[in-house]
Amino acid sequence: MLKNIPNEIIKILNILEQNNYQAYLVGGCVRDLLLNKIPKDYDICTSAKPEEVKKIFAKVVSTGEKHGTVTVLINNYPIEVTTMRKDGIYKDNRHPEEIFYTNNLEEDLARRDFTINSIAMDIKGNIYDYHNGLNDLNNKLIKAVRNPCDRFEEDALRMMRLIRFVCQLDFNIDYKTIEAVKNNNSLIQNISIERTREELNYILVSNKPSDGIRMLYQYGLLRYIIPELCICVGFDQYNPFHDKDIFEHTMTVLENIPNNLILRLSALLHDISKPETFSLDENNIAHFYKHHIKGADLAEIILKRMKYDNETINKVKNLIFYHMDRYENLSYAGVKRFINRVGKENVYDLFELQIADRKGCKDLHFNDILDLKNKVQEVLSRKEPLTIKNLSINGHDLIELGIKPGKEMGLILNNLLELVIEEPRLNTKEQLINLAKDKG
Repeated sequence: MLKNIPNEIIKILNILEQNNYQAYLVGGCVRDLLLNKIPKDYDICTSAKPEEVKKIFAKVVSTGEKHGTVTVLINNYPIEVTTMRKDGIYKDNRHPEEIFYTNNLEEDLARRDFTINSIAMDIKGNIYDYHNGLNDLNNKLIKAVRNPCDRFEEDALRMMRLIRFVCQLDFNIDYKTIEAVKNNNSLIQNISIERTREELNYILVSNKPSDGIRMLYQYGLLRYIIPELCICVGFDQYNPFHDKDIFEHTMTVLENIPNNLILRLSALLHDISKPETFSLDENNIAHFYKHHIKGADLAEIILKRMKYDNETINKVKNLIFYHMDRYENLSYAGVKRFINRVGKENVYDLFELQIADRKGCKDLHFNDILDLKNKVQEVLSRKEPLTIKNLSINGHDLIELGIKPGKEMGLILNNLLELVIEEPRLNTKEQLINLAKDKG
């Protein structure tokens, strides 16, 4: 295992031990090494205190010193080094009121979340396992260290991390640990929305995102994270094209969309407004008029509440808004208008969402979507003007013609774009200026 560890990590372990401090690899990196996986990052625990680590190494960043953690830089390679500790009483299920350092590795490992993450390894490759983590790892079982209720009371985010590990590792959960989540799920409200959001992201981009969302619901966590999605559970669609309720349809779409956070957020929220737009006609067939429009707005509210960045919010909102659009027998110019409307940067993602949405219905036919996709590819390959930005004139040129900025200028530019979409050869500065004079 040691041969797969970066030299920078080995160097830090060596330097700590040469200075008479204990030093161990710990947590997820040891778990991954034991699973023959390449760790994404490495964590080191040591008996050296933060101020002592600073004296030993030339470049140290105080990333979390009040919690005993600093980041050591070796060849610009960042490694978190944390002083071994035993925690005091926790406050608000997030942070201990006081940290107590220790030289006892067993005490340090006892404060970790799950047994598979409470295994340590020294520079010689010796394994230290005080909580039967190796056995649980071999049995593909996730179990809290000691009393699960205590672990979740210490840090309620561990309940989401539990589900994340299930989705990433394809493991099962110990029964007592599940019951502890169900009995403590309300504690997740004490966790910052940023931390909750990041765990949700990990679940969504895992190999089993729908399993993760189902567990969030079954264990009572989802109502505190996305309560709007809980309303979809068991909501019958009363429609011949649907053989699943809204929630299960959503889960199927989530299972059938590529592993990309934007796409998976869009899949998760694409039908979020169906319950509020539900109506039955005289034949007892349900309709959800404008659910894509209201869904885009509701998705924006949810994502803003969870403090996603504006770029993510806008892309997800755009995909949900257009996911019900169907374009058959479009002219060549019509395809260009479609690309302009949806956005060249969004159009292929929209096709992925529409195909996954269709796979969640009774009708698995989506040749119409593939046909439009082929037409879009043909249009884009020709690199013809699609937006106002692609025109050979701009607002400055119109100002020189005496046209003032504002609504009139916008109308003229849009009219010129319509002409160029129909006839690309018009896109020269001279012709567009002449046309602008006529439009003016």
